[in-house]
Amino acid sequence: MTTKKNAVFTTGSIMRHVSVSSFTASIGLMAIYAVDLIDLIFISMLGYEEMAAAAGYASALMFFTSAINIGLSVAAGVLVSRSIGEDDEQEAREYATSTAMFVVFTGLAIPFVLLLNIQFFVGLLGATGEVAELAATYLWIVIPFTWVSGLSMVAVTALRCYGENRLAMYPSLLGAVTNAVLDPILIFGLDMGLQGAAWATVAARFVTLGFAFYPALRRHKAFVYPRARLLWRDFQTVSHFAVRAVLATVATPIGTAIVTREMSKFGPEAVAGMAVIGRMTPVAFSVIWALSGTIGPIIGQNFGAGNMDRVKRAYVDALKFVAIYVMSITMLLLVFRGQIAELFGAENLTKSLIFLYCFPVALSSFFSGAIFVASASFNTLGRPSYSTWLGWGQNTLGTWPFVVTGGMLLGAHGVLIGQALGSVVFASIAIWMGWRLIKNPPQDNLWHRHHHPLFGHGSLIAYTLNKHAGGK
Repeated sequence: MTTKKNAVFTTGSIMRHVSVSSFTASIGLMAIYAVDLIDLIFISMLGYEEMAAAAGYASALMFFTSAINIGLSVAAGVLVSRSIGEDDEQEAREYATSTAMFVVFTGLAIPFVLLLNIQFFVGLLGATGEVAELAATYLWIVIPFTWVSGLSMVAVTALRCYGENRLAMYPSLLGAVTNAVLDPILIFGLDMGLQGAAWATVAARFVTLGFAFYPALRRHKAFVYPRARLLWRDFQTVSHFAVRAVLATVATPIGTAIVTREMSKFGPEAVAGMAVIGRMTPVAFSVIWALSGTIGPIIGQNFGAGNMDRVKRAYVDALKFVAIYVMSITMLLLVFRGQIAELFGAENLTKSLIFLYCFPVALSSFFSGAIFVASASFNTLGRPSYSTWLGWGQNTLGTWPFVVTGGMLLGAHGVLIGQALGSVVFASIAIWMGWRLIKNPPQDNLWHRHHHPLFGHGSLIAYTLNKHAGGK
């Protein structure tokens, strides 16, 4: 059993690691969601509906660039944490660096393609006329700095891999504060309007990057000097995890679109109810959402150290943590559901849907959390394709037939109930698959450089070099 200095998750209480990591990560996450809402409120205060709509279209397009960054940060989390668990700090630093280089490359190349065809893409989302022009203006300012956001994610992930939960919390929190402070100054004080909101976002990204990279380098020297050979050497390993994580992330808005489309059949009050629920969920359950990024390093370190008993305990304790948290928050939502409805001025069907969500539908967040835990185990144990298929399955087969049937039987309420039932089915599958994978972990080591199919021991290149050197 390893007790190396940086493998902090290989000793101590697993439940404490899970709860502390999730709560600290959720603070920054909650701040981001709150600032996004404030950002939209400030833009709406300008009195031009076109600006608010343009910001919405821009955000939708920016999601896909963020999905790529999220996928690469998942790859960093898996590879760095497992290397730390094996007490191979040099390998951990090199994986962090090669992933960061991937982020910079994709963060420059993809925005270049998007901006060259910006009118086409905003039009694809449904934007036309002045709204399309405003959205394009916003994107021309923000999209070129996609690489900054990606580097921040990788640096924060590296901090979590070293067990630095508190330090990993500050970058997004301080970035959110920067955005909130600059928004009114630039939008109203300097009369920059929508462009002011865009530049506030850019400034926040650089603040986040600074507060993520500095402690990662100072405390752990988490990165090495970037070299082209690292990018080439780790291409297959990093992309193996990143591509599947990206695909799994992109599945989420597909499911949301299906639910929104079905709910729209029951009129604007139903859509308004879903909008309120959509704003409540990430704030109320941000701790569960944060768990998806924190449980991976805990499992990864223990798996890399060969502590399979602690891997199993981490999986079970994470599910227990989700159950306790969801039950607690749902009880609070039940108690304050009247005040929540009044806060949003909800009446009739809108109010009824909010009440239904507060209890009992909010309890279904346990199953969403269970899927997060299972997906983290798939990614960390070398089977990221499981997460991809599960994500797409949940957001298509686990959504469409359930919400359509629910809508036919119970109207708008049935759509909400159907979505919850679909998550139950796929969460049950995910929990079973995750436990089965932990009990029978894969024996292949694609993630490990020593077994790399191109460069590792036993690889084609190693065999060729050895043969020419006279080896057997």
